[in-house]
Amino acid sequence: MDALQTYLEACKEEVNAYLSRLFEPTGLHARLKEAMTYSLMAAGKRLRPALVIATAETFGVARRLVLPAAAAVELIHCYSLIHDDLPCMDDDDLRRGQPTNHVVFGEAMALLAGDALLTEAFHLLARPLAGVPAERQLAMIRALASRAGVDGMVGGQAVDIERTGGQGTLQDVEFIHLHKTARLIQACVEIGGYFADLDDEVRAALSRYGECLGLAFQMIDDVLDVTASTEQLGKTAGKDVEEGKLTYPRFVGVERTRQMAREVIRHGEQALADVGVKSEPLASLQSLIVDRDR
Repeated sequence: MDALQTYLEACKEEVNAYLSRLFEPTGLHARLKEAMTYSLMAAGKRLRPALVIATAETFGVARRLVLPAAAAVELIHCYSLIHDDLPCMDDDDLRRGQPTNHVVFGEAMALLAGDALLTEAFHLLARPLAGVPAERQLAMIRALASRAGVDGMVGGQAVDIERTGGQGTLQDVEFIHLHKTARLIQACVEIGGYFADLDDEVRAALSRYGECLGLAFQMIDDVLDVTASTEQLGKTAGKDVEEGKLTYPRFVGVERTRQMAREVIRHGEQALADVGVKSEPLASLQSLIVDRDR
């Protein structure tokens, strides 16, 4: 196992251990917590929490201190996947290699499980964080709310739904991908940075890097929807084309999309280089995002 996989597995193991203790299925609402845990503990790479951890570790922050914030981001991501798969949204029956939440628990309980995960993410992030002053913790909460809300992930999802099946433009594609996917990944890097006492110039560079990383991630996702199998992806392949989604390959082709992803990544790398930030964990995770096959 190479160093990157070792690092990811270590992050994943610690994040999973933390997540597994959050929602014990007891009480009259045990079924709700079972639905939440079903999707939360499904096999995933835990890339987003790993980005929070890797960013904080870049500035010498111990991983154990970062776990609550890393978990909060994963709760947001998981809620978005549950809602994404609902019949009124993307209507999918497979996620992370298993039946989607609404297939197992019904639409109403899946909707509530997503609602609960979203709310609990902020409950978790609002608890005192060791070594983090209140103003920086508040900035984490503000970053996550902003990147996940109407001017971020949810706004991007809304435009995606409106444009699906239509013609659209390349500018529409960029808006959708930048908001629906990239903003939450950007938040991961921003939140990780708030564990350290950094100047505004470095924070701006981290934010720019996260934005570029997130956009490149979605570009490669578009490519994989065309080139990979359902077994590789753990979700239904080819749905973007089938449903008439606005994607980069639809407008510029697969190879040009790959090239654009590499160009965007270089912009992010330059932002960090300009402020003298070097991070082996972030560089490794970046390679995983661009070169992945699932």
